[in-house]
Amino acid sequence: MNTINVEEEEKIKLKTGYTTGSSATAAAKAALLSIVNQQKIENIDVLLPKRSFIEIPIYSCEFNFDKARCSVIKNGGDDPDVTHGAEIIVELSFTDKVNQIDIDGGIGVGIVTKPGLGLEINKPAINPVPKKMIDENLRSIGKEILKKNGFRVVISVPKGRELALKTDNPRLGIKNGISILGTSGIVIPFSTASYAASIRQNLDVAVAMGNDVVVLTTGGRSEDYAKKIVDLPEHCFVQMGDFSGYTIQQCGKKNIKKAYVVGFIGKLAKMAAGIKQTHVKGSKVDMNFLSELAKKSNANDKVIESIKKANTARHVSEIIQENNVDGFFELICSETYKHMRKHSDGKVPIDVILFDFDGSVLARKSEE
Repeated sequence: MNTINVEEEEKIKLKTGYTTGSSATAAAKAALLSIVNQQKIENIDVLLPKRSFIEIPIYSCEFNFDKARCSVIKNGGDDPDVTHGAEIIVELSFTDKVNQIDIDGGIGVGIVTKPGLGLEINKPAINPVPKKMIDENLRSIGKEILKKNGFRVVISVPKGRELALKTDNPRLGIKNGISILGTSGIVIPFSTASYAASIRQNLDVAVAMGNDVVVLTTGGRSEDYAKKIVDLPEHCFVQMGDFSGYTIQQCGKKNIKKAYVVGFIGKLAKMAAGIKQTHVKGSKVDMNFLSELAKKSNANDKVIESIKKANTARHVSEIIQENNVDGFFELICSETYKHMRKHSDGKVPIDVILFDFDGSVLARKSEE
């Protein structure tokens, strides 16, 4: 048996963790085992979609002869999200529906209210993979019981409502709680897969709601500023973070008719230089590139030299403004426009907006 022991992973530099889906599966399996064995379960081996196992510790375990309540503390490993440390509780009870396993959401698990997520409207936000994992893991130990009974599994997250406010759930129309997620069952440290998935999901919701115009922002603050000048529903605002190239490419694939690209000098300076993934560790602001733009804007030699020695893009912005260099910010926008159009294979009309740090528009570039 190929087992990933999370305790042993403590010794490794980067630790894997487990998803909310795996946490719920572990709690459900522990609940059934505690009924079968009539004893508390301390650790459980969960079968993952790729047929390996992960060992997950059980936080609490209460049982009698036909129902049990067990919980797991969700562990994000070295890629913790807002659910890291949350208690995921499962209440399992027997039903008279022979061979049927019903999975439902309780307190703190969100309810789906918008299309585009691949989930039923007005049902709990429990994704298909976690449902399948729970079903499969329970059937592996409950075959005999299922010949006469069924199981009802209710997942709840006591702090789910407040945690959900720190996620994209409100924007995606998932109300009053978190989602029970996971595709592989484990969380890979510093993986970009989950962020990329959330971008695609956000775009899918916008399209499903009948919107084909989106606002791509580099973060929360640029989104707040964009909302003051672009009047669109909440689900049309997509935080692309550092994944500008990927996001605009997805817009092209999903037939988005227009994308606003919104941000501050730091990220836009990188996008203007043609960088698709603008993470601070992955790419630096190219001061030589910015000094060339300043030169094209007829800045004098002293300003150009100052820019080459600047610490940050924000510093460059200050130099430009102090010296009244006209056209520099417009060039940042037009270069960003050019590269983002290219990343979308020319499919998506774009409107680039560069904000200063107080929310004023420094420059803008859209279709001619």
